[in-house]
Amino acid sequence: MSRKVRAIRRKVLRMILEASKDTDRPNDPKEFFAVLRAEEGVVTELLFVPTILGNVHAIPSLHMLPIDFTVAGTVHSHPSGVYRPSGADLNLFSHFGRLHIIVGRPYTEETWQAYDHNGNPVALEVLP
Repeated sequence: MSRKVRAIRRKVLRMILEASKDTDRPNDPKEFFAVLRAEEGVVTELLFVPTILGNVHAIPSLHMLPIDFTVAGTVHSHPSGVYRPSGADLNLFSHFGRLHIIVGRPYTEETWQAYDHNGNPVALEVLP
């Protein structure tokens, strides 16, 4: 099993974007949060954990995840549209996983970025 994540399935990316749109309601925007599962270097699935959602935060209960060596990192949305990591994001990145994705409003295939555990942008290929 490769530890380096190099790609994401388009259907997973679209699921992330739709879930982000769904939680970002008019007059009550909330962040979306999920855990990424990767196999053979490709993000293939999302795992959902209990999460407190707010308009400028998402507080996941990561301690509730089972031991799962396919877990690669996290994904969450920024309703502000800015998809650069905040200080809180960088703290999470440094303690959990090796790949993190942030998506921003308007939640299109052009408004997201993947980051490594240090918060450095990384290229992630979108596969069919």
